[in-house]
Amino acid sequence: MIQLKRLNKQFGARQAVNNLTLAVPAGEIYGLLGHNGAGKSTAIGMMLGQVWPTSGEVLICGYDVSAHRRQALQKVGAIFESPAFYDYLSAVRNLEILSSYTALVSPRRIQEVIEWVGLSGRERSLVRTYSHGMRARLALAQALLPQPELLILDEPSDGLDPEGIHEMRQTILRLRQELGLTILLSSHFLHEVEQLCTRIAVLNQGWMVFEGALAATKTNEIWVRLKTKDFGLAVKELLQARMITRDRDECMIALSPGVETDQIVRRLVERAIPVYEIVPAEQTLEDFYLSLMERQRKAQ
Repeated sequence: MIQLKRLNKQFGARQAVNNLTLAVPAGEIYGLLGHNGAGKSTAIGMMLGQVWPTSGEVLICGYDVSAHRRQALQKVGAIFESPAFYDYLSAVRNLEILSSYTALVSPRRIQEVIEWVGLSGRERSLVRTYSHGMRARLALAQALLPQPELLILDEPSDGLDPEGIHEMRQTILRLRQELGLTILLSSHFLHEVEQLCTRIAVLNQGWMVFEGALAATKTNEIWVRLKTKDFGLAVKELLQARMITRDRDECMIALSPGVETDQIVRRLVERAIPVYEIVPAEQTLEDFYLSLMERQRKAQ
């Protein structure tokens, strides 16, 4: 659905996107991650034909966006940056006007998307009376108007409260499961990405520093949260015994291959170091991301 080939974008002396090559297969929820300024929004802008590449190719649904923008984006819906609406008009009237800029849709289609995003009963209310979460749903309704096959969502949960984030997550999952959409999701909510995406790419200062299945972000290291009277002394003892490989955050230890938690407890108790708690901890996407960024900083 999306193919980026050796894509570059330069703004003056700043290289915003550097030699970016990736492919998003049909039917995936694909995550695009990176810190502010990493190049995510610039890459999405080039996918949508709103930013002109310095060099490289952007293919959407098999069409080159630069050469055949209308065909490339015909079956694409998007939430990009901060969607703007006419606050003094209703949701229905906003959708009617916004659809007229691209391709008019029927009143029936407008009602369908309103029901899909959960705005039924409030579609005639003025948008200025909407909460932030309702505006996010209206933005999603606008993206769904052209009956897209590909949905590009740039920070769709930004500014939402926990309930709104949960609702947006469930809606995105429904879009894939029930409508079979391919979804490119840019987000800084790593917990949400972990629950939604099957594959991710990570950008750092314009470069892609990781691309792969979400399962590939899990390491073989077994981390354990350890609470004891003297964590520093416990780590020193366990390193000397080669029972752990390293520690972090003054509470986490990585077990050496073949070592079990009961052996850790026995060793520390034998050395008169009381253990208050020892709990295996699964590595999260946030752990992977922070570790990746730390490696990048050290490599610079």
